[in-house]
Amino acid sequence: MNTIEVKIPKEVRQHKETIFFGLSARQFICSAIAVALAVGIYLLLGPVLGKETASWVCILAAAPFAIAGFFSYHGMNLEQFLWAFIKSEFLFAGPRPYASENFHYKALNRKGYEDFD
Repeated sequence: MNTIEVKIPKEVRQHKETIFFGLSARQFICSAIAVALAVGIYLLLGPVLGKETASWVCILAAAPFAIAGFFSYHGMNLEQFLWAFIKSEFLFAGPRPYASENFHYKALNRKGYEDFD
């Protein structure tokens, strides 16, 4: 009797389902968009700008889509990372003063606690 072995990752949350060529659905779709965009730009701009310049424009135009498919930082994809970055650096940026509170004095209602405010 033959048995089938199924490999289970040590960390189940890090498991990524693959669909084509060992790529996840997100990676495959972003790669397909990047390739389609690069080919379209090359075919449209090649005769106008020349092959070398058009190829550089293709690379620059397709790179963000390719990066979006493969980017991962602390479990966040590119959109989640950019939103967290914008929130922390621009929307909620500003001084965050540290103000300590002595719970021990507050709990005991000691005299002199008012001096620490």
